[in-house]
Amino acid sequence: MKKIKVGIVGMGYIGESHIEAVRRIGFCELYAVADTNAALAKAKADYYGIEKCYSNLDDLLGDPEIDAVHNCTPNFLHLEINKKILKSGKHLLSEKPLCMNYAEAEELLKLKEEYPDSAVAVNFNYRLNPMVQEAKNRIKSGELGDVRVITGSYQQDWLLYDTDYSWRLEPKVAGISCAIADIGSHLMDAVQHVTGHRITEVMADLKTVIPVRKKPKAQTETFTSRVPNEYDEVEVKNEDYGAVMFHTDKGAAGVYHVSEVAAGHGCYFNFEINCSKASVKWNQEENDRLWIGYRGGENHLIIRDPNTISSDARPYTALAMGHPEGWNDAFKGNIYTFYKYINDGMTGEPIFSTLEDAAYVVRLTEAIVKSSNEKKWIQI
Repeated sequence: MKKIKVGIVGMGYIGESHIEAVRRIGFCELYAVADTNAALAKAKADYYGIEKCYSNLDDLLGDPEIDAVHNCTPNFLHLEINKKILKSGKHLLSEKPLCMNYAEAEELLKLKEEYPDSAVAVNFNYRLNPMVQEAKNRIKSGELGDVRVITGSYQQDWLLYDTDYSWRLEPKVAGISCAIADIGSHLMDAVQHVTGHRITEVMADLKTVIPVRKKPKAQTETFTSRVPNEYDEVEVKNEDYGAVMFHTDKGAAGVYHVSEVAAGHGCYFNFEINCSKASVKWNQEENDRLWIGYRGGENHLIIRDPNTISSDARPYTALAMGHPEGWNDAFKGNIYTFYKYINDGMTGEPIFSTLEDAAYVVRLTEAIVKSSNEKKWIQI
């Protein structure tokens, strides 16, 4: 199997997760990192024993040793960096969201046509939890019947206080949405992947629960609980809560809500899919379990076990039953499937979120914001 040399751009919170994941894939070599903060790039390279570090993206892209590049920068940089990576002829793995708006997504879709030999993935990592794949395969097999109703939520508390702040709240940096684009995007990608349905109509209500926040004057880490000593009070435009009703192209209905001001929830992501024969339910805080419910019969709680889950889900679990796998494992699994797809000659249907999948999620996000602003259903 060909050894793939990887470069990572952006050494913030999520960039470090990419470092950890790539280093766990045997046929990948983390060859270089880059950040505009040269000291930070060097510190990460030294700490992890990475051969090269750069403070300039063009220098990294000009390195002929590098086969693929991960874009782990803030949202407003995604378009230009993703374009540069594609134009360099290297494979691209972008953090979500793909870009700031659908016009930018269309630009990337058009550009990708010029580089058919470059694979593109977007890091919607929840797809690659083995029990999410198990839910997908049970629905696809017809065992649960036709999909009728889809519900879900994604709740966090990292923006609970007015002293909590993030660039994701700033439209110029994050785009027109915070909670929907940040965590609602994961839910939309996951339920469309699991059901095989596409969301085609939305009705949304978005709210900025904390309209004025204390923005630190000094840079802080994502998810920090430290209260800044010096800050500016700023008006917040982007939402920290949202509820969305939707319809799909195959006649199902659904509703989900997201919140980043839900006390006690670090990362509570869940979905339930009600089908004509049974229901299936999963949540990422107990991610090795899948609940299947029946009318007039015993409900089942399926525990992740490589010996008993479906053959299509089995490749995405590495440990025996009773040895818990977690968020980092699904994260690694998503990146692994991308590089295996490349090594397999880019044939077959990708399991990871493609450029087209991620562009559609950007389109959905725009429609959701428009629906909330105009107080009406929006068709996509």
